[in-house]
Amino acid sequence: MMKLSNIKKAYGAGSLTVPVLRGLDLEIGDGEFVAIMGPSGSGKSTLMNIIGFLDKQTEGVYSLNGEDVKAANENKLARLRNEHIGFVFQQFFLLPRLNAQKNVETPLIYSGASKKERAERARSLLEKVGLGDRMGHLPSELSGGQKQRVAIARALINHPSVILADEPTGALDSKTGAQIMELLTELNREGKTVIIVTHEEEIAAYADRVIVLRDGLIVEDRMVTA
Repeated sequence: MMKLSNIKKAYGAGSLTVPVLRGLDLEIGDGEFVAIMGPSGSGKSTLMNIIGFLDKQTEGVYSLNGEDVKAANENKLARLRNEHIGFVFQQFFLLPRLNAQKNVETPLIYSGASKKERAERARSLLEKVGLGDRMGHLPSELSGGQKQRVAIARALINHPSVILADEPTGALDSKTGAQIMELLTELNREGKTVIIVTHEEEIAAYADRVIVLRDGLIVEDRMVTA
């Protein structure tokens, strides 16, 4: 369970301070599929970064499974990210000189897993996302959809409970985007909490709940009806 209470985030200092989040309250339960929407500058990415321990709020309390994480140092935040969060980004961020399998293995290098275990887990996940025949291919030899599937497999390698996906279909055509959303939907059905940022209503429709931000505040929080 994620609980955010009176979350504020501002950048800068003194007269140059720019508020981004203005006292936001939000709870996300285990196993939810949530879409975060809003116009540019509404605070979507800032909220996602705070949820994923990539940034800290200026004020307010963020607790994960009852534990307040604001006081956590960088080492603990890194551990929390490693144990709980899998990230998927619009631009994939694959290492160009590593093949698909090696890209998926990368997060495990810092976890102490053996070379054999890393390879076995990476191969299993690539098969899961439908890339069993592309494991040895470099990113330059993959389509956009295949790159995003590699990125999703990489996000899953440490068995996270939460998948954070920031515009996961933004660089894809509509057909490929739909395939990626079906994959995220299947992961949610398997028990993963999935949180996506999107500006597209048809993408948000895959979620069970839509949260709309404007000017750093939640202005709408609705369940999606079939």
